[in-house]
Amino acid sequence: MVIIGKFIFYFIPTLVDKVLPLTVLLSSILTFGTFAENYEFAAMKASGISLQRGMRSLILFVLFLGLVTFFFANDVIPKSEQKMFNLRKNIAKVKPAAAITEGVFSDFEGTGEGMNIKVDKKYGEQDRFLDNVIIHKKTKQNINNTVIKAKSGELISSEESDIIQLVLKDGNYYEDVMPNDSKERRKQPFAKADFEKYTINIDISELDEQDLEEDQNITTNKMKNVGRLIKDIDSLRENNLEKVEAFSKNVTNRMGAFPVKRPRDTTQKKLELIQPEIKKNTEKEEDSITTIDGFIESLEQWEQIQVMKKAQNEISSILNTVKSKKNELQSRYKFYNSHILSLHQKYALALSCIILFFVGAPLGAIIRKGGLGLPMVVAIILFLTYYFIGVFAGNYAKEGNIHPAIGAWLPTLIMLPLGISLTRRATADKGLVGFGHFIDRIKSLFKKKDSEEDQ
Repeated sequence: MVIIGKFIFYFIPTLVDKVLPLTVLLSSILTFGTFAENYEFAAMKASGISLQRGMRSLILFVLFLGLVTFFFANDVIPKSEQKMFNLRKNIAKVKPAAAITEGVFSDFEGTGEGMNIKVDKKYGEQDRFLDNVIIHKKTKQNINNTVIKAKSGELISSEESDIIQLVLKDGNYYEDVMPNDSKERRKQPFAKADFEKYTINIDISELDEQDLEEDQNITTNKMKNVGRLIKDIDSLRENNLEKVEAFSKNVTNRMGAFPVKRPRDTTQKKLELIQPEIKKNTEKEEDSITTIDGFIESLEQWEQIQVMKKAQNEISSILNTVKSKKNELQSRYKFYNSHILSLHQKYALALSCIILFFVGAPLGAIIRKGGLGLPMVVAIILFLTYYFIGVFAGNYAKEGNIHPAIGAWLPTLIMLPLGISLTRRATADKGLVGFGHFIDRIKSLFKKKDSEEDQ
C-alpha cells in the first residue's frame, strides 16, 4: 500500500495538463453564469462598471495562474516523473520476484538471452525463495536450446547493484549443442550435468534501458525542463543530420552510380604543351561502348548471367539496408519531434489557462445560467474539443506530418479567436449566436420580390 501510495502521489502532477484547463474553463463559466443569472452584471452596468472592469481582478489572477502553471510544468512535473521512474527501477531491483507468477511460465529478460521461468511456489521475505524451478533459456535466434530444473532457488538483489543473482540448488542442466560441422550436427549432440548449486546473473540495467526506450516519447520528455530540452533538441538535430549524411555516403559508394569527378592533372597539360608528341603516344582509343545495353551485348551469355545476378544481389542488399535504416531514422526523428512538442507544450499549457478563461467567462455571462446543468455540459463539450484537437495534433506532430510547434499550439490557437469573439459579444450584450441580421436580410429579399411583382 505504501508503494502504491507513492506511485499515486508522484503521478498526480502529471494530470495537471489535463485537469487545470478544464478547471479554469468550468469555474469561469459557473461563476459568471451565476452572476448573470442573478442580474449581478445588470447591477454593475447600472452602476457604470463595465464587464472588463469587473473581470480585472480575475484577469490578474489568471495571469498569475499561468506563470504558476509554467513553473509547475517546467520544474515539478519533471521531478515527479523522475521519482516515479526511480521507484519503478528500485522495485525491479529489490523485488524481482514480482515479475514471476506461480504456476505459469513468465518471461524474464537477462544476460542478453530470453528466459522463461516457472515456479510452483514463492515464499519468504519479498518472495525471494522459489520451489521447483524450471527455466527455458533461448538464444538470440529465439531457439529454446537449454532447460534447467532445480528443486529450489533464491533471488538475491540490492538497490546498489544492477545485477540480480538467481541461485539454484539440487538440479539438472541440459543443453543442445550446435556444432558448425553439418555431419556432427546430424548426430544431435547435447550436454547434460547435475549440480548442487548453480548461479545465474541477470543484468536488469538492460531491462531498464528497454523500458525507457519503449516509453521514451512519453517519459523522458516529461523528465526534462526547458533548458534541458533546448540543449537536447540541438544535439539530436546535429546527430540526426550526421546519421543521414553518413548513410547517404555509404549508399552512394555502394551503388557507384555517382562517381566523384576528379580534377584534371595540370602537370600533364603543361607537358603536352612542351612536347606535343607525348600526347600522340599516350593518347588512348575512345571506348566504343557508350550504353549499358552495349556493354551487356559485348559479354558472353554466361558472363551476362553472372553480371545480372551480381547486380540483382547488390540491389536487394541495398534495398534491405535502406528499409532497415528508414525505420531507425523514423524512430530517431519521432524522438526528436517529441522533444520539440514537449518544449512548446510547456508554454502552450500556461497560455491555454488564460485563453480558456476568456472563453468561459464571457460564455457564462452570455448563457446566463449557473449551477451544474447547462454550464457543465457546455464546458465539457468545449474541453473535449480542445483536448482531442491537442491529441490528434500531437500524434501528427510526432509522426512528422506537421511541425511539432504547430501540434503543440494548434488547440490553443483555435480557442483564441473563440475567446476574442465571445468577449466582444459579452461586452456588447449580444447573444451567443445572433440570427437577427440573417432574418432581416431574408425579409428584405422577400420585400423586393413582392415589390417587383406589384410593378
